[in-house]
Amino acid sequence: MQSNENYHQILNLIGEDLQFPSPPAVAVKILDAVQKDESALTELAEIISADPALTAKMLKVANSGIFTCNGEIASINRALMILGTNIIKNIALSFVIAENFNSNGHCGYDYKYFWHHSVTAAVAAELIAKEIGLQDDDLFVASLLQNIGMLVILQTKGEEYKNLVSESLASGRCLTELELTKYGYHHQQVGYALLADWKLPESITEPILFHHQPDKANEESRQSAAVLYFAHQIAAIYHSSEQAEKARLLQQELTERYQLDQAQALRLLDDAATQSQAMLTTFEMAPEEIKPYSVLLQEANNELAKLHLSNEQLMLEMKEAKEKAERIAHELEDANARLKELVYRDGLTGLYNHRYFQEALSKELARANRYQSSISLILFDIDHFKQVNDTHGHPAGDMVLMNISRAVSSAVRPSDIVARYGGEEFAVILPETNAAGVKVFAARLRRCVEGIATLVDGQLIYVTISSGATTFTHTTPRATKDILIDTADRGLYTSKQNGRNQVTVLELEPSEE
Repeated sequence: MQSNENYHQILNLIGEDLQFPSPPAVAVKILDAVQKDESALTELAEIISADPALTAKMLKVANSGIFTCNGEIASINRALMILGTNIIKNIALSFVIAENFNSNGHCGYDYKYFWHHSVTAAVAAELIAKEIGLQDDDLFVASLLQNIGMLVILQTKGEEYKNLVSESLASGRCLTELELTKYGYHHQQVGYALLADWKLPESITEPILFHHQPDKANEESRQSAAVLYFAHQIAAIYHSSEQAEKARLLQQELTERYQLDQAQALRLLDDAATQSQAMLTTFEMAPEEIKPYSVLLQEANNELAKLHLSNEQLMLEMKEAKEKAERIAHELEDANARLKELVYRDGLTGLYNHRYFQEALSKELARANRYQSSISLILFDIDHFKQVNDTHGHPAGDMVLMNISRAVSSAVRPSDIVARYGGEEFAVILPETNAAGVKVFAARLRRCVEGIATLVDGQLIYVTISSGATTFTHTTPRATKDILIDTADRGLYTSKQNGRNQVTVLELEPSEE
C-alpha cells in the first residue's frame, strides 16, 4: 500500500508546474455511490441509467464477452446483479474518464494514437487475467488509465513534452528515464497522483504507479501491475513499429512469467487485436484495421514461401529495420534543412541575414548575366530610428523592426529576397525587375511602411524609410556585386540628404574591369 507520506512526497516532487484536472461530475457520483453500503446498487444503476448514451455503451461491453456473462444482459440492474458492482463501476468510469480526456490534439499530439493504445491495453489486461486465472475487477480501468499521466503533463508542458515523447519513440530510450532526467518525475507518478486525488481505490492507483516496474510494487499489487505491464506491451505491438521483434520478445516473457506456450501466447495476441477493434467502436473512437499477429505472420509466410516461423520473424524484423533506417534518414535530412535555414535567418525579424544576402545577390547577379535578364536591388533604412529607441526603449524598437519585416515580406513576390542588412537597414533583391519596376515597387514599399503603426504602452509609433535602388541589365555596363550594393547605398544616402522618407534610383557605373 502506498502511504500518504509517499503520496505527498510525489506531490511535492511534482510541485506547482502541473495542475491536476478535476474528475468528471458523473465519475464523482459513481465513486460516491459505490462507497455507500446502503442501496449502493440502486443508486449506481440510477446514475448510469440517467445517461442513455452511457447506458447503451455499458450494455454493449457487458455483452461483449470480455467480461464473464451468463446470458444476455438487457438492463443496468441485471448487469449489476450478474457482473457485480466493481466491474460495472469500472466500465462506467472507463467511458466517463476517456470521454473527458479525449481531444483532437494538443500541440499536435496524437490523441487518437493514445486512446487506441489505451483501449487495446485494457482489453489485453482482461484477456491476460482470464488466461492466468487472476480475479481483479479493477484491471480494465487500471490498464485503460495506466498512461493518463502523460496527458496531464502534456497539458502543462505542451510542445516540449510532445518532443520528449517523439524522442523516446525515435531513439528507443525509455520515456520514464527521459521524464526523470528532464522533470524529476515520470508519468506513472503523475497518473497515480491524479487518480488518488480523485479518490480512486488503491487497487487501481498502485498498479498504475508500478506498471513499468511491477516487481517493485507491494505484494498486493504486484500481480496486477505485471498484468498492466504485459497489456501495455501487447498494445505496443499493434500501435507502434517493429511488431515482429516486440512480439517475439513478448512471447518469451509471457512464457517465463506465466508458463504460456507459444500457441497460448499467439492466441492471446490475436484475441487482443480482434476484441480491441470492436471495443474502439464502443468507445466512439474511429476504428482502425488491427491485423492479428497470426495474420501478419501468415502474410509473411506467403511472401517467403512458407519458411519456418523464426525466419518469418527475422525477415519481418529486417523489413521494419530498413523502414526505420529510411525514416531516420528522412528525419535527419529534414533536421539538417531546418538547421541550415536557422543559420541564414535573423533571430529577431525572421528575415534572411547579411550572410545569406551576400550569397543570394552573387547568385542572382550571375543568373542575370547568364540569361541576359535584369536584377534590381533596394537598400532602405528607418529614419530617426535611434530616436525611437531613445524615446520608447529598445523593446519598442524591436517591435517596430518586426512589424516592418512582416509588412515587407507580405509585399514582395515569392521570388524576391528580403534580408536584414544590419541594424535598422534592410535589403530587397528583385530578380527579373527593370529600372521602371524597381522605382514603382520602392515607392509602394515606402508608402506601406509609412502607414504601419506599432502600439507600445498605449502609444502608436509611426516611422518612415529612406531608400536607394539600382538595376542591372544585360544592356548596362558589366557590374560586380559590390558595385550594385555601393550604387544602391549611395542612393540611400542621397534620400537621407534630401530630407528622408523618399526613394532615389541611381544608374550603375561601369566597373574598372
